[in-house]
Amino acid sequence: MRRKTTIKDIARMANVSHTTVSRALNNKSRIKNETKERILSIARGLNYQPNFIARSLVMNRTKTLGLVITNIANPFYTELAQGIEATARGLGYNIIFCSTHSDLSTEKHYIDMLRSKGVDGIIFSSAHMGDPNIIALAEEAFPVVLVNRRTYHPVVREKVDYVGIDNILGGFLAVEHLVRLGHRRIGVIGGSSESSVGFERLEGGKKALSSYGLEVKTDYILEGDFLKGSGYQGGKQFLRMSEPPTAIFAANDYMALGVYEAIVNEGVKIPEEISLVGFNDIEFTAIKGIELTTIGQKKYGMGATAVKMLVERIEGTKVESPREVILEPELIIRKSCGFYLKGYQRPGLERGPSWSPGSFALR
Repeated sequence: MRRKTTIKDIARMANVSHTTVSRALNNKSRIKNETKERILSIARGLNYQPNFIARSLVMNRTKTLGLVITNIANPFYTELAQGIEATARGLGYNIIFCSTHSDLSTEKHYIDMLRSKGVDGIIFSSAHMGDPNIIALAEEAFPVVLVNRRTYHPVVREKVDYVGIDNILGGFLAVEHLVRLGHRRIGVIGGSSESSVGFERLEGGKKALSSYGLEVKTDYILEGDFLKGSGYQGGKQFLRMSEPPTAIFAANDYMALGVYEAIVNEGVKIPEEISLVGFNDIEFTAIKGIELTTIGQKKYGMGATAVKMLVERIEGTKVESPREVILEPELIIRKSCGFYLKGYQRPGLERGPSWSPGSFALR
């Protein structure tokens, strides 16, 4: 069996010290480019594979990050994870992927597992608004970044970085669009009340109704769980009302697809008899025949930003604490609201009387 190539073998062939080889392989400074290129060429020729266990002992790092999401079935996380994985790989880090199914005890189990494997930090897109697991990590100053969902506890707000979209503005834009199309009976299927995303998007929708002088009717507000099934059930419940909504806003696209299925099954026409808006702009929403109006957000970019923020913390880059990156939502108009119908005039940029940019942001 062939002996595994070591740093000492490369050092002997390059006629340098093993410390110099280590510096070249780890892209460190204080080494001439010519020497570095010679070492890397030798390493490639010998098919050198680093001993990651030994390296982690020396560096006190494993170059591994945890990614904790709620549910892999939701296509939003697939697109988010692509940005996370690609950016982490580019920075020399590997990803261990975990799905909690929105259960705090499962989340705690995965945190313990990830830490037992020596991960350098964890990216969370599973946070509950008062998440005790994340609060504990924040109190310990363990490297963590929240993406998409956040925790409102003051310890977390003071110590943990966050990247996400302006969900309140996004919810506002979604419902405002329906109001300005002439709808007055608007149903809303929110996400879990334990999620900042669900809470904020619902708040934005309510703000839009109030801003345009419409009553916020509790019968027209249902709680979902961000999965397709809850959208389907919510859609059925709305359509069986004696006075059903003429438009529905679902707080994410996955629920909106469930609503879409329920509407079709009831024999109701989209958009002639009912309009539908989602949130996230997942890939499936643009498919011909669905063409869902939705609120877009840069999922890949969110994931990439989260990785960079976390790696900066891990590697000791001087950064302000905490950092909060809030991205702008975008109203993406497609056929599910009937923009293609004869006589429809696409709304301009004016807003309702009480609307102003940033006025609904949480502080």
